[in-house]
Amino acid sequence: MSTVELVMAREPVPAGPSVFLAGPTPDKRTPVPSWRPAALAALTAQWTGPGTLTVLTPESRNGARADRYEDQVDWETNARAAASAIMFWIPRDVATMPGFTTNVEWGLDAPSGRAVLGCPPDCANPERNRYLIYVARRFNAPVCETLDGTAAAALTLVEQHGAREPGTGIRMLDALE
Repeated sequence: MSTVELVMAREPVPAGPSVFLAGPTPDKRTPVPSWRPAALAALTAQWTGPGTLTVLTPESRNGARADRYEDQVDWETNARAAASAIMFWIPRDVATMPGFTTNVEWGLDAPSGRAVLGCPPDCANPERNRYLIYVARRFNAPVCETLDGTAAAALTLVEQHGAREPGTGIRMLDALE
């Protein structure tokens, strides 16, 4: 039976197939709804693989912030390294979700072969995603314009890459191979 488990910021990352939800996080100073619940719903609707898919989100459970900034950054870095696929969704809005950290993360993860880029053309500032799309094409990373399409591409990468050992970024042999 296929199931999906949500793991939030700074929670332990289990072994097995996983997708990290990378992209801008709403800031409490400029509150807008998070895109991640819709991404979780899209992944849940499409996951048909064996066993449990873990969806990793850098957002905190109940909005609890990290005591130290470094704890959050370290968790995100390790979770992205452990993920079977890294699903970037960038509904760019320089006023409310500029995604500056996302730009850096994309640059780090684009060459990994485990990243997919989703850039909605109807976001507030689609022109600010142009360079990311260019980089994606240079590294043959999938580029999508819808959240459902981005989720589907991420799940294809999960099937191709299998599970990774949490905390190491090393691929584990498992039932997906």
